[in-house]
Amino acid sequence: LSVLKRMSRVEGLRANSPQFTLEGKPFLVLGGSIHYFRVPRAYWEDRLLKMKACGLNTLTTYVPWNLHEAERGIFNFQDQLDLKAYVSLAAEMGLWVILRPGPYICAEWDLGGLPSWLLQDKNMQLRTTYPGFVDAVNLYFDKLISVIKPLMFEEGGPIIAVQVENEYGSYAKDEKYMAFIKNCLQSRGIKELLLTSDNWEGLRYAGMEGGNEDYFTPQKPLMVMEYWSGWFDVWGDHHHVFHAEDMLAVVSEILERGVSINLYMFHGGTSFGFMNGAMDFGTYKPQVTSYDYDAPLSEAGDCTQKYQLLRNLFTEPLPEVPSPQERRAYDPVVIQWHLSLWDSLHLTNKPYRSEMPVNMENLPVNNNNGQSYGYTLYETTIASGGTLNSRNNIRDRALVFVDRQCVGSLDNKTHELTLPDGKGERTLGLLVENCGRVNYGKALDDQRKGIQLSYVMLNHTPLRGFTIFCLDMKPGFMKRLCFHPQGWGKGAVFVNGQNLGRHWFIGPQQFLYLPGAWMKSGENQIIVFEEQKAADKVVFAENPDHGRTIDVYKLPFCTLL
Repeated sequence: LSVLKRMSRVEGLRANSPQFTLEGKPFLVLGGSIHYFRVPRAYWEDRLLKMKACGLNTLTTYVPWNLHEAERGIFNFQDQLDLKAYVSLAAEMGLWVILRPGPYICAEWDLGGLPSWLLQDKNMQLRTTYPGFVDAVNLYFDKLISVIKPLMFEEGGPIIAVQVENEYGSYAKDEKYMAFIKNCLQSRGIKELLLTSDNWEGLRYAGMEGGNEDYFTPQKPLMVMEYWSGWFDVWGDHHHVFHAEDMLAVVSEILERGVSINLYMFHGGTSFGFMNGAMDFGTYKPQVTSYDYDAPLSEAGDCTQKYQLLRNLFTEPLPEVPSPQERRAYDPVVIQWHLSLWDSLHLTNKPYRSEMPVNMENLPVNNNNGQSYGYTLYETTIASGGTLNSRNNIRDRALVFVDRQCVGSLDNKTHELTLPDGKGERTLGLLVENCGRVNYGKALDDQRKGIQLSYVMLNHTPLRGFTIFCLDMKPGFMKRLCFHPQGWGKGAVFVNGQNLGRHWFIGPQQFLYLPGAWMKSGENQIIVFEEQKAADKVVFAENPDHGRTIDVYKLPFCTLL
């Protein structure tokens, strides 16, 4: 706090002339995005020091509502989610901050950062002035603003600007919505410069304050709020790369024109756990766990060629780059024990019985906030084999079991499966995985997971009478497991209770980042949840294998001010 109070408070960031001013002097925003929730807290300082040493002057970060209020009315701003500590650390590094609090953030993050319990309301209209959404945003902002207001420039803090929502012109469902979010900030005492971010077409949306022509005038400064340093990956596709020389050429031209810039991402980090988002522009494509993004700092925080080229752009004296952190490839770990899914069900919470299937979000678990992530097992009784038809009600992928023997799978492409004949009553099981909710586009309201509130058919007859198990694999459940299952095909990996994320043999990602800060001296526990096929060991490597690559060529997002 002493560092914050020593900062001069003459005048904050202003956009009243062709160039930004800060403290009354011309100011060029040289920004970079690092998301605190994607970087282990033990490494925050290292990443911010490297940002400062590269020559940037401004940190930008999103704020994920679905982590800070995972259950309605229960807020978490501690430990890994200590936003105040993160912003204060940036100030100690001599960095300004542009905060992007949403409530929607996109970010290749589950549901664009919106909490899944919002979807318990079957009439919910996300990112609109629908009363149920407005009430939830108001309660969240009451808490969030109380945390960030002391960090504002006028209060002696490093936050010089705050983004109003995110890319709303590309969504454009409610002309009153942006004014509502702006008022949410200002009515709670936020007085710093407000801005937003969108693509060219999005900026023309009539609901964006100011009108079409006013965004690009000689009287206002220009800023590229998201210059994409790379791109994200989806399962089953290639790893995206954006060549360093190509990126540098565009960044150089932007700076030569006196335009402010924010590198998205400067350091991508990792979508730990089950927090990755998904794309759906006609075809559902979930994103991988790694958020390396081919950024200037790699997923593990290493300085890449992009980093060195960017650093050479800036002529003023720069701090020394921190030394590379120690990296270690452990010897292979032989799998010692195996525990089947069926033998672990007694360790879950009490199953729920329902005549109809119930989607994850509406299950009576987690203090009636529903299930947000992971897997849900639906079991019922069948008296024959035949054609099982999901009617496209599986979200997103299901392994199908008859008497607990896997007979196939269903997903958004495969809706039918032939079940083998058998005698008498048998148990049909559907182990449904939420592979990640869509984070961008018009499909946000349709992101309920598990089995949708509709029928799954067997020989044209609706299935009824379900026993439903919640397998969200939260720390309490993982602590009750004391076995190492076999792996690798598809599933998730936990080390010392920390969910490293998903693995899937279809790639492109062929590794999971294990932060050294999460390891203990002596014994460490590794648990692999494995759906499909087994290996006899877990292998470690010093360097990641991103899989097949494809080049990325694109235009940056632009900003309205």
